[in-house]
Amino acid sequence: MRGRPARPARAAWILASGATALTLLSATGAHAEGRGDIRVTKTVVNGGHNVIVGTSKRVTYPIAITIRDNSGVKGLSHVSVFNKTNGWGFSDWVDTRCEKKSSTTSVCTATMTIAPAWLPDSLPEDVNHTAGVWQVNATVKANDGDYWIADRIAEFKMKRASKLATDAAPEPVAKGAKLTVTGKLSRANWEDLEYHGYTGQDAKLQFKKAGTDHYSTIKTVKTDEVGKLSTKVTATSTGSWRWYFPGTTTTARVVSAGDTVKLK
Repeated sequence: MRGRPARPARAAWILASGATALTLLSATGAHAEGRGDIRVTKTVVNGGHNVIVGTSKRVTYPIAITIRDNSGVKGLSHVSVFNKTNGWGFSDWVDTRCEKKSSTTSVCTATMTIAPAWLPDSLPEDVNHTAGVWQVNATVKANDGDYWIADRIAEFKMKRASKLATDAAPEPVAKGAKLTVTGKLSRANWEDLEYHGYTGQDAKLQFKKAGTDHYSTIKTVKTDEVGKLSTKVTATSTGSWRWYFPGTTTTARVVSAGDTVKLK
């Protein structure tokens, strides 16, 4: 792991094996072993949202694990996350708080954090390959000594952040004249901590007429070899133009700011 800045001692860089499926799972759908009746009944990562990592801002996200045992829940002794296909992962487990819901059930929330500065040269392969579907493994313990070691108690998407810009010209434009709408789609590269054009992706050109609240899709345009977008439309009314990218398994959804164009 040459060239990587120092990280907290507990930061976990993991190479693990196994993992399947693309949905949120309980312990009933995961491989597990242990002793007694303690079980994980539900796991929610980041409130059900994707985890989006850019090039500079530290990202912190919760993993809420619902645990049940007839003697009551003692807590978590292990939590790890990693890509379900290649087994590489990066997240530092920094805190855990357990909230007792009843005599038998508690929700233990593990706080995970990622600093993009950790990422360059962190793996023997391109760290961008870790974007995609990840899984959660955990070990839980009960007050009576029961324990449960479970993998794949949940799955979630770890995505590269994206950016999208829009420019419409000329401004103002004559009614019925052609308007050129351009833009650029880029995404975070975790190897050099820069944003680079995302090529060959479909983005939707959307328009909102002045005085209305909602955008409508006008057409779909593919990004070129450097991530740029360009198309011509006929100007029929004053309003705002924007690009919308729905995202992929590895890259975050993004919507550009609207560019308002008035008619002459």
